[in-house]
Amino acid sequence: MQSKMPSRLVLLLSLTALLILSSFSFSISKAVENDGDDEDLSFLEEPDDHSTQHQHYPDPGSYDDEAVDEDDLDDFSDFDESEGNQEAYKEPVVDEKDVIVLKEKNFSDVIKSNSFVMVEFYAPWCGHCQALAPEYAAAATELKGENVVLAKVDATEENELSQQYEVEGFPTVHFFIDGVHKPYTGQRTKDAIVTWIKKKIGPGIYNITTLDDAERILTSESKVVLGYLNSLVGPESEELAAASRLEDDVNFYQTVNPDVAKLFHIDPEAKRPALVLIKREAEKLSHFDGQFVKSAIADFVFSNKLPLVTIFTREGAPLIFESPIKKQLLLFVTSNDTEKILPEFQEAAKFFKGKLIFVYVELDNEDVGKPVSDYFGISGDAPKVLAYTGNDDATKFVLEGEVTLKNIKAFGEDFLEDKLKPFYKSDPIPESNDGDMKIVVGNNFDEIVLDESKDVLLELYAPWCGHCQALEPTYNKLAKHLRGIQSLVIAKMDGTTNEHPRAKADGFPTLLFFPAGNKSFDPITVDTDRTVVAFYKFLKKHASIPFKLEKPTPAPTPKDESSNAKESQESRTSDVKDEL
Repeated sequence: MQSKMPSRLVLLLSLTALLILSSFSFSISKAVENDGDDEDLSFLEEPDDHSTQHQHYPDPGSYDDEAVDEDDLDDFSDFDESEGNQEAYKEPVVDEKDVIVLKEKNFSDVIKSNSFVMVEFYAPWCGHCQALAPEYAAAATELKGENVVLAKVDATEENELSQQYEVEGFPTVHFFIDGVHKPYTGQRTKDAIVTWIKKKIGPGIYNITTLDDAERILTSESKVVLGYLNSLVGPESEELAAASRLEDDVNFYQTVNPDVAKLFHIDPEAKRPALVLIKREAEKLSHFDGQFVKSAIADFVFSNKLPLVTIFTREGAPLIFESPIKKQLLLFVTSNDTEKILPEFQEAAKFFKGKLIFVYVELDNEDVGKPVSDYFGISGDAPKVLAYTGNDDATKFVLEGEVTLKNIKAFGEDFLEDKLKPFYKSDPIPESNDGDMKIVVGNNFDEIVLDESKDVLLELYAPWCGHCQALEPTYNKLAKHLRGIQSLVIAKMDGTTNEHPRAKADGFPTLLFFPAGNKSFDPITVDTDRTVVAFYKFLKKHASIPFKLEKPTPAPTPKDESSNAKESQESRTSDVKDEL
């Protein structure tokens, strides 16, 4: 009996040790968990009386209303692609019996078998598309029987077609003429659509038979095309008519009358067919010398219809930025220097017709000078020439040196050959930048954001943006809590006055994270709830350099202070008694 006791004792001790070890392991495991997902972050959301007292964004009321194009803002309202938004949408009842539904399998056949086809690329959940649907359907019904087809493509299903025709927003409407497409930029009403299409599918050209008609046209129209033909019917006339349908803003005419041709500055003895484009501009006449076919005529008119230099006005801005010629050269000059500089600019423009749009901006014109120069980042009164790509990248280049014909020509050629160094606008670098929040501008972006030794969270904001103003207290609070983390930078940059190729904003605010040691890669777009805790968890997850945020020691309450004072008094009394 006594020989068995030690074995039982050993067994009991072993079990006890195992239980203690398991309990200890569980405690360690729990501690590790608490250091991660179960970390107590409640203090991050505690009210901070000072978090809303450091407003850096100007009062939106101090900005000109035109700083924000409300129409442009409305265009973004349809791009809520959340699942809930799409499920909640119920397609309105619209009689679309005369609108053809196109898919990849029948798209090419319909385009090839019809001379005129209008195609709407839409998304079922898009509000603008829903508003257009009844107007578009009514236009299709009214034009039924005409030589035109109105069709639609669900861009959310036909991805390849959408990519092929560069659909970037909804609705996108193209008009196909003999397979060649151009965007429809008219109003989205039945009457506007019908009127626009009828012009496209109409005769396209008009006959001039008398001098009276010729004089009336020359005095009433700002730009016209005249073909001097052998006959008003036949192949020559058909080519001219086909070319005219590719141009929205130029009227085409034809004649066989030598006197009419002479009035339009065509030699009556010239070999026919002959063609001239007349404008009320510095360069009034452009004579066509190519093959008399639709494509060549259309290219000629397209290259020569714009003035050598377009004066920038609010009304004319869409003609500049919506032109198929995207690349632009802009001259910024005061009215005092215009007489000297503008002729050089106009002369240079002759060498780039059809390749670049030349634009003149009068710096001291209150209506456009300041807003346009601010937009492009041009400062001062000295004449400047800026090249602008006009595409999604919106890259700019500035001519270095004097504005002369020689320098402008060389600058334009280098621009077309992609030999120029980009220019990015920037606010001045702050004299002091030691706060919790780092202020980033274009000229210190590399130093702060692209520092490989730091994880950097950057907010791109606009001063007039209400969402940015709502985010500011939270963002300031985050910066305050994390100010002691040396490897982490919380920063912001005014995206309206500063630019950098690594900081692309789809809207405001845009939050980008640049991990340490990975600055050559694209930043991570921050897509999380806009709370201090959510931002903190995002940073913990994505930061290249691990960090730990210590919970701050709570400040003593008035009660604690009173108690401490009482204890201190009692201590001093005791000390006195001891001394006595």
